[in-house]
Amino acid sequence: MIGIDTNVLVRFLTQDDAAQSAAAARLLGQVTADSPAFVGREVMIETVWVLERAYRFDRIRIARALEGLLEAEELQIEAADAVGLALHRYGAGGPGFADHMIQVMAQAAGCETTYTFDRKAAATDAATLLA
Repeated sequence: MIGIDTNVLVRFLTQDDAAQSAAAARLLGQVTADSPAFVGREVMIETVWVLERAYRFDRIRIARALEGLLEAEELQIEAADAVGLALHRYGAGGPGFADHMIQVMAQAAGCETTYTFDRKAAATDAATLLA
């Protein structure tokens, strides 16, 4: 198994640099369900951040791209169920993907709530604003 870094994933998704995008596509074209590539949840969080900030992709476009990654048998996404749930919540609005991911992982660990100073993050049922 090989690991995939954020920059490789972003180049694959955006196809914005001919040489690097082609290299990323070649690499990902070599992985299979029997010999998948590992994508850590931090890579997924960073990918969303980069697509939002650097590429100005909207949530719908980002959600579609990540859903495609989650469906790919050639990729082993760390905590795929949690990533999928956070992605669903992110696509519906509210706080950013990282905040949703933090809350989903806390819930998976058995936490009743996640305390935060972030008003937008606290607007979900999974978080509580710390006053």
